[in-house]
Amino acid sequence: MAKWLITGGCGFLGSNVADEVLGRGDEAIILDNLSRRGSHENREWLRERHGREWRFVETDIRDAQTVARLIDEAKPDVIAHLAGQVAMTTSVANPRLDFETNALGSLNVLEGVRLHSPETVVLYSSTNKVYGDLDWIRYQETETRYVAPDYPEGFDETLPLDFASPYGCSKGCADQYMRDYARMYGLTTVVFRHSSMYGGRQFATFDQGWVGWFCSEALRQARGDAGVTTLAGNGKQVRDVLHADDMRELYVSAAARAPRSEGTTLNVGGGSTNSLSLLELLAMCGELVGRRPAVKHLEPRASDQKYFVADVSAVKRLFNWSPKVSARTGVQRMIEWIDGAH
Repeated sequence: MAKWLITGGCGFLGSNVADEVLGRGDEAIILDNLSRRGSHENREWLRERHGREWRFVETDIRDAQTVARLIDEAKPDVIAHLAGQVAMTTSVANPRLDFETNALGSLNVLEGVRLHSPETVVLYSSTNKVYGDLDWIRYQETETRYVAPDYPEGFDETLPLDFASPYGCSKGCADQYMRDYARMYGLTTVVFRHSSMYGGRQFATFDQGWVGWFCSEALRQARGDAGVTTLAGNGKQVRDVLHADDMRELYVSAAARAPRSEGTTLNVGGGSTNSLSLLELLAMCGELVGRRPAVKHLEPRASDQKYFVADVSAVKRLFNWSPKVSARTGVQRMIEWIDGAH
């Protein structure tokens, strides 16, 4: 039985990982400041499913003393460091909060491990935004999407770093600290540069969680609400989507197989077979709910990548893992969860 510390454990990713860990009989300590929409509901959901057989600590990842004390007391086998500021738009509006949460908060975790529990495996949720806007990539434009013909299987980890937006900078800073603490201090760290994740327990907003947001909007309009949905850009932006069921399995597999190395860094997503543009997602939602959402196009968002699909060959090879939930099946499950949750 492993002991886990899950930061941001009442968020979307955190509550899913916590549910998986507890369901397997492992021990879990969940840290969360309950600031994000849906975090209170996710905490109660975990209590309903797993009783009080886990410890909850309400604190902020920016509180270095509390984080260090918790790591010192618990000596966890695994830390899934999932707490963070997750919206690019919020980072632009408040870059200091974004930095303190993502960069400094991650340093607090690493320092706690270095000083008090150096055998702990640290799994970190990073982002594809560490690669920047990717404007130098050659793109082709079809009727429904952008295509990167020189990367038919997506982007691998050799893609050069080019942090863009305050969010990309803060996550990229933490990303590199994870790698350097492995090299400098011998810690075991694994960084997942995630593409787009979605699924149950995700309380999506216009600013974050685009799959869930458009599924929610499709349901709203299908129920008769006449209001249109706004869409930034032309809708041909592409991401590979990874369902919650697959990412749960990934984190558990990574905890068991994390290699001692100079910092493992991996691109993670649904891969080339599970890529969707916004327009394609809207069409899929229309088929599933019986009415395609009406949209109004806005100006493109700053630093919005036209295309990002992760080449997942490295993470497949290292952890014997691969995405199993197809985009269509996952979107259907997302719609069903939203319909049942509201």
